[in-house]
Amino acid sequence: MNGLIIKAIGGLYTVEASDGIYECKARGIFRKKGISPCCGDKVEFTVENMGYGLIEEILPRRSEIIRPPMANLDVLVFVSSVCEPKPNLFLLDRFIAVAEYKGIVPVVVFTKIDKQDSSAFSAIYRNACIDVFEVNNISSEGSGELKSYLEGKLSAFTGNTGVGKSSLMNCIFPDLKLATNEISDKLGRGKHTTRHVQLYKLENGGYIADTPGFSSFDTNRYDIIYKEKLADCFCEFKPFKDKCRFPDCSHTKEKGCAVIEAVDNGQIEQSRYDSYVKMYDNAKLLKEWAHKNV
Repeated sequence: MNGLIIKAIGGLYTVEASDGIYECKARGIFRKKGISPCCGDKVEFTVENMGYGLIEEILPRRSEIIRPPMANLDVLVFVSSVCEPKPNLFLLDRFIAVAEYKGIVPVVVFTKIDKQDSSAFSAIYRNACIDVFEVNNISSEGSGELKSYLEGKLSAFTGNTGVGKSSLMNCIFPDLKLATNEISDKLGRGKHTTRHVQLYKLENGGYIADTPGFSSFDTNRYDIIYKEKLADCFCEFKPFKDKCRFPDCSHTKEKGCAVIEAVDNGQIEQSRYDSYVKMYDNAKLLKEWAHKNV
């Protein structure tokens, strides 16, 4: 039988098939090969006498993130509040770049628009060719548009703790009633409310995954972007990066750089460019040969 893993906890996998939901375990061969099934995987499984399933094969993945482990994502939705906590634009840009690198469409959602205007932040990302949604989690304003956008897609919500991610899921799935926590006054950040990845099915098709916060969405050694590939992960650079004077332009300091000129002319947002330069400087320290076998 074929199915989709919609939940994975402690070696037990919930698989949705055309005729129902099955609880499955995975064959030991996957562990020996260093492979683990994860949410979003399409799998082949057999059903044993007691009604439990055994995952026999993981079908080829079209995309993958390592932490939290998910496969076959079409869209990665980065949820950020406009205040309490305020947006960390460098962190957001870094994760957007990873999504672009992995061929996953990035989307940005700004929450808590009832407390502060989000237009300045939204403009940054709309000018970077990224779809942006603005949501009031109290009134659910804006959540309907996001829900319609995600229908028919496999998507995941992720974001720093305390940004209202679980509240947003509750707006889209009113019967879900996910636990939410307020911001800690002492620490200035929220408490973790999501402990594992789980897919929730939209009534008109598609799935949304709620995931742990950014501290678990890891640009680790499996998600390395070398400096030569980094400019391709900033989609607003595309109209300019091939017009530079030098073909090997790093877009950081060279004379005749069309990207820098576009920043100076206001065609590329300064904050996005600053994030690129910071990421490029970090990427220069990477030695590709040291990660060949990773």
